[in-house]
Amino acid sequence: MPALRRILIMLMALPPMILCVPGPVVAAAPIEVFVSILPQRYLVQQIGAERVNAQALVEPGADPHTYEPKPGQMADLTKARLYFSIGMPFEKVWLPKISAANPLLKVVATDQGIAKLPMADHGDDHGHAHASDHAEASLDPHIWLAPQLLKTMAQTISMALSEAAPEDAARFAENYRQFAERMDDLDGQIRALLAGKQGMRFIAFHPSWGYFAKAYGLVQIPIEIEGKEPKAAQLRDLIRKARELKITVVFAQPQFSTRSAELIAEEIGGRVIPADPLAADVPANLLRQAQAFQGALR
Repeated sequence: MPALRRILIMLMALPPMILCVPGPVVAAAPIEVFVSILPQRYLVQQIGAERVNAQALVEPGADPHTYEPKPGQMADLTKARLYFSIGMPFEKVWLPKISAANPLLKVVATDQGIAKLPMADHGDDHGHAHASDHAEASLDPHIWLAPQLLKTMAQTISMALSEAAPEDAARFAENYRQFAERMDDLDGQIRALLAGKQGMRFIAFHPSWGYFAKAYGLVQIPIEIEGKEPKAAQLRDLIRKARELKITVVFAQPQFSTRSAELIAEEIGGRVIPADPLAADVPANLLRQAQAFQGALR
């Protein structure tokens, strides 16, 4: 008993012990982000991964040139921290309204640092509008359709996310580095597919593929320009030109009517092939489109 008593006295003399029970680790809430179109959402997800919750304003199948946000989207926009713009026509009308509804929202232009092309004019073999048409309204917003421009956009996104969440800047930078490598690989694949096709022309209903054409030495001939269907005389000129150039494929965008594209294809004994510039998985879409161009340009 004396021994037991001594042990008890020693234990009582010790400082009190604090039992630490590990609690659940609370993850940081994702950064709420809005973008204009699905290809931008893909980019934000590649760089931000699980640290972002990205929503695209223009829903699948909708025309991004004339889009109007739904009431539910406007409500969600009041909770967003970042909006990544790209220069779509609807942004001129709606971004001021969105900013007014959410004064804390930071708008980041993902087209910054990119020299935009003028939208192609009817019948212009070089894919450029005339000098008198070089107004900002006619600049081509489809900058995501070339791998090297995707890298520029992704870097802008990485910098904006790093500013919003500095504690994750290293992660965003590493995600960008890996993405840039994948875009270099994709660029090499497309160049291999289109080797020997430089200077060849293709007809596209909507002139979405100007940056792709410039990157790989192709020439885009558009059917419509700035949402306007061609007149009868312009259609006759396009048909004549297609016959002269032995073009047998017309690329059509699913967000627009294919009536004119089908008429031209019928007149030249050709066919219509879908070419969706707004597909969500941008690299897969670019590779798929390069394969379509490879088969069509002969």
